[in-house]
Amino acid sequence: MTDFKDRERAEEAHFALEGETAFRIAARRNKLLGEWAAGLMNLTPEETDAYRKAVVQADFEESGDEDVVRKLLGDLTAAQTDITEADIRAKLEDMTVEARRQLFGEV
Repeated sequence: MTDFKDRERAEEAHFALEGETAFRIAARRNKLLGEWAAGLMNLTPEETDAYRKAVVQADFEESGDEDVVRKLLGDLTAAQTDITEADIRAKLEDMTVEARRQLFGEV
């Protein structure tokens, strides 16, 4: 019985760690996306910092990445850039890889 309880606790801890890791990767990715988009919109350093935070906050609106894509697309369209939704989704994938690399030191 003790072995089963120990295994159950280990699984719960592992699940919690995976959730925390996914959250950290997504938050880092969103900051990187915000910085990328801010550069395309020619924002000042102060505006860039605020925009990065706004992109991270946008991810809390709903589960998944659609809220972030929608925010970036709306803001980049309003800034009259020629970025498409496909461009944003490709950059989202690139930044996910970069966020993992930064967090875990992958080469």
